[in-house]
Amino acid sequence: MQSYRMSLSIGTGETLELPKQKAEFERSLVTLKQGDPERPLFVPWDNVTIERFAVVEADWSRYQTRWLDIQPTVFGELRADTVAFAAHIDAFVNSIEVHIAHWTALLHLLQMSMLASVIVGATVLLYTGYLFVLEPVSQLKQAIEKIQLGEFDARVARASSDEFGTLADGFNGMAEHLQSMYKNLEAKVAEKTLLLQEKSERLESLYAVTNLVAKATSLDALAQEFTKNIAKISHADGVALRWSNQGGQRHLMLAAHGLPADMVDAEQCIYSGDCHCGSSVEGYTLNVIPIHDLNPTRLPHCARAGFETVVTIQVRLHELVMGEVDLFYHARIILSTSERSLLEALSSHLASGMENLRLNSLEKEAAVSQERHLLARELHDSIAQSLAFLKIQVQLMRDAIKNNHASDVSNILEEIDAGVRESYGDVRELLLHFRTRTNTEDIEPALATTLQKFEHQSGIKTTLSIQGQGLPLAPDVQIQVLHILQEALSNVRKHARASQAWLDVQQQPTWRFEVRDDGIGFTPDADQHDETHVGIRIMNERAQRIDAHIQVISTPLCGSSVILTLSPQSHPSTSNPTRIDNTRNT
Repeated sequence: MQSYRMSLSIGTGETLELPKQKAEFERSLVTLKQGDPERPLFVPWDNVTIERFAVVEADWSRYQTRWLDIQPTVFGELRADTVAFAAHIDAFVNSIEVHIAHWTALLHLLQMSMLASVIVGATVLLYTGYLFVLEPVSQLKQAIEKIQLGEFDARVARASSDEFGTLADGFNGMAEHLQSMYKNLEAKVAEKTLLLQEKSERLESLYAVTNLVAKATSLDALAQEFTKNIAKISHADGVALRWSNQGGQRHLMLAAHGLPADMVDAEQCIYSGDCHCGSSVEGYTLNVIPIHDLNPTRLPHCARAGFETVVTIQVRLHELVMGEVDLFYHARIILSTSERSLLEALSSHLASGMENLRLNSLEKEAAVSQERHLLARELHDSIAQSLAFLKIQVQLMRDAIKNNHASDVSNILEEIDAGVRESYGDVRELLLHFRTRTNTEDIEPALATTLQKFEHQSGIKTTLSIQGQGLPLAPDVQIQVLHILQEALSNVRKHARASQAWLDVQQQPTWRFEVRDDGIGFTPDADQHDETHVGIRIMNERAQRIDAHIQVISTPLCGSSVILTLSPQSHPSTSNPTRIDNTRNT
């Protein structure tokens, strides 16, 4: 473009612009040759470009010498030189463009290569991410889900030595630890469940035997039921319960279960030393004996019956050996510590039950003996004395008849008639006295019945008054209270010469019974031994049995009063209170 401008300026004669155009053209050549660091702009030099640039410089030197340095006069060749110069410049530019096009093609190729590399890299990255990140995470997630479902054998494969490999090792170690703990936990739970089941069975066994002991009414029933229960509890094939005498030399069969009849008959009574049954080892309450290892000279009934093992358990109450329980097995057994303690506890309960039955029998016997003693004393204090008096009167009547004292005979007959009537009354009173019973917790009906019978028998008017609110009396206490009140009323009938009697009952703060009359009274402190004092002594004895107190208040010609006060211990702890107030005339 600059060459054509200079040619146009030369052809038109406008020479003023030529220096400027020349300088600009030279500056362009320098820029092409040296480049422009500020833009930056550099020519892609190679052999062709250098060659063509040299041609351009040579043409520029000739063009400058011919057309610019001198004033041309002929312009015929200007056009041809300008076209040739421009053609060389175009060739130089073309070489640059070819070089740039080559570089551009290389750049495009590099860009495509980079794009392909990015795509391939992204694909490889995604694949490696899935292979080395997502897949291990997925496996770890699946393993965690299995652990949550209780599959503690789940493991993660170690596919690499990186962080995921370390994580896999840690997870596998954790899963193995959990599996071990779970297995141990299952074993411990099973062990604890078995222990609880055994304890529950032992408690049920103890409860059954305790209930049996509590409800047993006789030794035979207790022995029979105990052998059945212990056979079931110990899984024994046969059971024998033996009672030992005081010296422990003889052992009597109380009950048997599961044993052959001939064995039971043959061992109804065995002596110590005849068999290992009844020959307990010193210091041991329970012994396990293998039968076939025994001395063959001893009783062979166990071996004949096919038993392999016998377990002997002493029935011991403190230091007293009361008997023995023998358990027979067709197989050899070994008892655990818990089984031994259970069997010893059962035998201890049996001993307590047997002792309770014995004590109950002794208590009943003592009660019967005491009641008989009381009956004998009351017969002696009432009827026996009356009969002794009648015997004396009979002897006096014989003497009077022998001496023909008719008046004395008549008086003696009147005395005998009065004595017979008195004895008859005493007999009826004793019959009423020993038939007295209480059928309810409330004592009022029994008191009312007693007063009605007293009034019917004696003709003396009676009044019953009950005040306050208190707990009912125990049945045995009620019986003794009624007997004391009957004795007090009997004294009123015999000695008071009263027209009316009162029975006042106060329930709070403690039970208090008072029998009053309007009779002639007596002197309580007088040293007399008549029937009145005998009755007071009987009442005091009965009061002592129930831990009560008797007080006698009497003034001559002003009536008498007998007060019975019970202790708080006589009241049962669980009963319904009686009515608050009641006053009754009979």
